[in-house]
Amino acid sequence: MAKSRPGIQRDKGKSDIMLMDRGIADAGAMGEGALPGHRSRPVNRRAFLFGSAAGLAALGLSGCASDYMSMAEAQKIYGPVPDEKFPIPAVDVSKVDPKYFRKTVKYDSAEAPGTIIVDPGKYYVYRIEGDGNATRYGANVGRDGFRWSGDAYVGRKAEWPTWTPPKEMIARQPEAGKYARGMPGGLDNPLGARVLYLYQNGVYTLYTIYSTSDPETIGNGITSGCTGLLSQDMLDLYARTPVKTKVIVLPA
Repeated sequence: MAKSRPGIQRDKGKSDIMLMDRGIADAGAMGEGALPGHRSRPVNRRAFLFGSAAGLAALGLSGCASDYMSMAEAQKIYGPVPDEKFPIPAVDVSKVDPKYFRKTVKYDSAEAPGTIIVDPGKYYVYRIEGDGNATRYGANVGRDGFRWSGDAYVGRKAEWPTWTPPKEMIARQPEAGKYARGMPGGLDNPLGARVLYLYQNGVYTLYTIYSTSDPETIGNGITSGCTGLLSQDMLDLYARTPVKTKVIVLPA
């Protein structure tokens, strides 16, 4: 039975958070599902994220309101990133509700500029900018039974990290054993292009803020506690977030 980390509050009476092998930079409390190489086409990264949760319901997208980024601007902001180690494709922005596009918003907070605030109830991540402003990113968050709240900090960062399936996943899905020593970074890796690992008192909490190229996941609870941003948003947040940055996860 997994024990809760100090300072972390979890939903009570529900499933335990999946523990991870600490030997290699891993996925924290990511979801699980179909394995890489188990299909004829390239790995579907979304399969890792959905785990045992039911498939997503059809996403009802609202029209572009005047206070949201236009589709033309979104296509530019979320366009391809060809200069990466593994070139990142453009986001199909038609699959993202415009309210989840990156935006500078008014956000009153006593926290220092640079602080990250995760609001899983609204599917947003905020970076405090000061003067009552914040950069807001749309996110996916933990599904029922895997949500948590508390204060943490960025203990380490990684670009194109290795993903290691937890021992519990390997026990349930023996075919995952081929990645027991880690799945190399790449577009099919569940952690994506960038990861912020969340720590408390020098101990990895098993949670991360990671990048996803699956637009349908934004605005949904699909993970085992981690928080995902579109890759282009994660590149922006990662570049402006040093190690030791404070992270606050609000109750859902």
